Amino acid sequence: MKIAIGIDVGISTTKIVGIRDGKVVKPLRIKATDPVTSLYGAFGKYLYDNKIELSDVDQVMLTGVGAAYIDKPVYGLPTQKADEFLADGLGAQYESKLQRMIVVSMGTGTSLVLCNGDEIRHIGGIGIGGGTLSGLSRLLLQTDDVKEVVSLAMNGDISRINLQIKDISSRPLPGLPMDATASLFANAQANASREDIALGLIGMVLQSIGSATILSALNSNIRDFVLIGNLTLLPQCEYLFPVMEKIYDVRFIIPKYSEFCTAIGAALQASRMGKKDG
Repeated sequence: MKIAIGIDVGISTTKIVGIRDGKVVKPLRIKATDPVTSLYGAFGKYLYDNKIELSDVDQVMLTGVGAAYIDKPVYGLPTQKADEFLADGLGAQYESKLQRMIVVSMGTGTSLVLCNGDEIRHIGGIGIGGGTLSGLSRLLLQTDDVKEVVSLAMNGDISRINLQIKDISSRPLPGLPMDATASLFANAQANASREDIALGLIGMVLQSIGSATILSALNSNIRDFVLIGNLTLLPQCEYLFPVMEKIYDVRFIIPKYSEFCTAIGAALQASRMGKKDG
């Protein structure tokens, strides 16, 4: 059975996944100094690790900002560019088993994609994401190593950074618990620890994304939000998003291959194209 390869090409990181007989073949992520090196390195390693011959590959589908740097067939194979927002939607539908939702692609910034069955369209986004976390960490923590920031945040105390409802009210406000955030970073002190700052930065990014997502659905009855992209790997997602779920009566879903959803969706576009050609 032939395999379709989806490749999400970032500036320094490439994610690659194959779809064979409707099933995902073990995804792979590779870092490199530039997108071309990253893509070819990832492709070669992916084929080798999964014992796939070039003759087994039916189609290569490229997406992501780095895809613009690739202007010829990959290893001489049939190669086309996939629509990134369509890839987000198809990958999220495949992984979540839902047809109707808003896909929240948390990359350098954050894009929002509405899925309603076969209707998949970009509805907006915000300029807050992994790039925000890295940039502010460089300024405030003198590091942009996300692993280090996450490690610091594990020992942080958010009450020393954010102003909470309990700081401004003696009783809960309607629909808001006492530990809900009233204002991000409003309680920060000049001598705040690096651990507290790290947790504050991660919380600010994730809460901002969550709030923007909820607001994007106000004119619809959509209550399911599927989170994809690198930021879904942050351990703080496990307790920050459930708090917003409880307050706003929504569902934030992080699927198994959340990091690879765009690459999965790119590979799935190959079968769509095949149907159109047929």
